[in-house]
Amino acid sequence: METGIIISVVLSIVGTIIGFFIGKLLADKASQSKIEIAKVEAEKIIIDAERTGEAQKKEQFQKAKAEADRLKKETESMLNKKRNKINNVERNIKEKDQKVNQQRQQLKRKETELGKLKTTLDEQLGVINKKKQDLSTQQQRLNKKQESLDKKSQQIEQKLQKELEKVANLTSEEAKQQLVNSMMEKAESEAMSYIKTMVDEAKLKANKEAKKIIIQTIQRTAAEHTIENTVSVFNLESDDVKGQIIGREGRNIRALEAATGVEIIVDDTPEAIVISGYDPVRREIARLALHRLVTDGRIHPARIEEVVAKTKKQLSQQIVEIGERTVIDLNIHGMHPELIRTVGRMRFRSSYGQNLLQHSIETAKLCAMMAAELGLSPTNVKLAKRAGLLHDIGKVPEEETELSHALLGMKISERFKEHPAVCNAVGAHHDEIEMGYLISPIVQACDAISGARPGARREILESYLKRIAELENLAMSYDGVEKAYAIQAGRELRIMVESDRVPDAKAEELSFKISQKIQTEMQYPGQIKVTVIREKRAISYAR
Repeated sequence: METGIIISVVLSIVGTIIGFFIGKLLADKASQSKIEIAKVEAEKIIIDAERTGEAQKKEQFQKAKAEADRLKKETESMLNKKRNKINNVERNIKEKDQKVNQQRQQLKRKETELGKLKTTLDEQLGVINKKKQDLSTQQQRLNKKQESLDKKSQQIEQKLQKELEKVANLTSEEAKQQLVNSMMEKAESEAMSYIKTMVDEAKLKANKEAKKIIIQTIQRTAAEHTIENTVSVFNLESDDVKGQIIGREGRNIRALEAATGVEIIVDDTPEAIVISGYDPVRREIARLALHRLVTDGRIHPARIEEVVAKTKKQLSQQIVEIGERTVIDLNIHGMHPELIRTVGRMRFRSSYGQNLLQHSIETAKLCAMMAAELGLSPTNVKLAKRAGLLHDIGKVPEEETELSHALLGMKISERFKEHPAVCNAVGAHHDEIEMGYLISPIVQACDAISGARPGARREILESYLKRIAELENLAMSYDGVEKAYAIQAGRELRIMVESDRVPDAKAEELSFKISQKIQTEMQYPGQIKVTVIREKRAISYAR
């Protein structure tokens, strides 16, 4: 039994040992196969690595080669530039050397010439010294002779003086005084006659020269003149538009006249409407508003008021543009914007029928030409032109004032920092203040020249415009009056009153009062119709 157990144990041990060796053999075979696979893979990796390395090596080589080529080219270009610079420097040095050599040669020639001149001067100096010595000896001889002659003359004078004193019973001092007095009287009379002759000649020449300068100045400007009219003609494409402008029962034309303050005359004149009014600004507003309304086609009272308001703004901008264009054309710089706007407003004013802006431009040109003809400095010529343009700015005030237009213009110029010479010329061109600068009489003369040309002005229109303005101001002085327009050449005064402040009964009373006041305070030909218009409007908005 025990033997069987031992045999079984031994057999199990032997089997275990045999199994161990068999497993080990199998494991060795498996590991050997893995090793072989790993070797193959390692060889593949090595081959791939060698290939990749070769490719990268080639790529890096190409990059390095390209970089080397680039550096080579850059180096060559830099070397070429440096060579070119060196060549330029060498060329400049050669040119400078040539110039220096030429200058040396010129200096040598000048030195030789100077040497020759020096020798000739030395020779001439020797001759001069000899002549100087001869002259000094001759001078000494002459001095001796002069001394002897002086002694003899003194002796002769003493003898003559004694004889004269004996004959005339006068001392030498008394005779000298009488001679001096007689000579002085003669000299004074001759001097007075000479001075009178010179003054007469100077006056004659001055008059001739002044006339010459004035004539030349007038001829060089030679501006055309037209009298400003009080009507404007608005042309139409057809007479059918006249009905639209008049409107139902004349409401459109009444609204247009009330908004602009002019008279719209629609008569039998083919394809034309006449705009009548003494104020050129109002006429221009009416003309532009009519053009817009006719072009648009929508003509009714509300639209008319809207278009007139827009036209007034547009005209305000146009006034500034006119002023800017004027100062640019006259080459005047540094003028204040408010003065430029005032210059533009002169385009729509007239003086004795003469357009105020055209008169001022012509006066400016005349002043510049006359100042140049008189030989004044360029600064004074510019100031004269500036003063000529601004001399009548007091005629277009934005507010009523009691000052004359010359003094008001001077105040405006001073307010906007104009040169004192310009301010003085503006204020003195009607002799209301003393002239303190050279350009002041020039402005006065040129203003007279521009206004005195044939056809430039007419007195009747100025008095007419003044009467029209007085009519409107008289009506505006009453309470409740909103607008007042003198139309039909001053034969009708149309007054718009505020309906809230003036009832119907008072409107009739107001019309009577104004007509009586016109009759007692104003002078006018014919009769004036006073029309008071009271209109009640109800306005509401739908939102």
